[in-house]
Amino acid sequence: MSTLPTQIDPRGPQFAAAITVVVLAAVLLLAPHPAGVALLVGQTVLFALGAALGVQRTPHAWVFRTLVRPRLGAPTDLEDAAPPRFAQAVGLAFVAVGLLGYLTGATVLGAVAVGFALAAALLNAAFAFCLGCEVYLLLKRLAPTPRTTTSSAI
Repeated sequence: MSTLPTQIDPRGPQFAAAITVVVLAAVLLLAPHPAGVALLVGQTVLFALGAALGVQRTPHAWVFRTLVRPRLGAPTDLEDAAPPRFAQAVGLAFVAVGLLGYLTGATVLGAVAVGFALAAALLNAAFAFCLGCEVYLLLKRLAPTPRTTTSSAI
């Protein structure tokens, strides 16, 4: 398996977010009906793939690379792949809670969790503002930096 690029076209995750908006809106309209829950299972799997394998190895990324990007041309800039991958994990957490809510009959919990995921996806799709990416960067800034020590011979 080849290594993943560390820099990605930022339009790819934004494209995936647009699809996610449509799927999650459909979930909110259809759930707790089995069709809505099935859509949510599918979205959960997609978020799990993005979190585990990287956003570059998702079905959305393939569609973007194959059908969309050739029509757009090269990006003006690239972005680090780590923040969108973290955002996929955050999305996974929210839709997993939503799925658990719908499967256990806690439909309000399911709807609220899916609603939060939908809001984050909408921010990315409409405004290119990746909320999960921003959380990643914030956590990275807050994390303590390892200190380097120098030893002197006595």
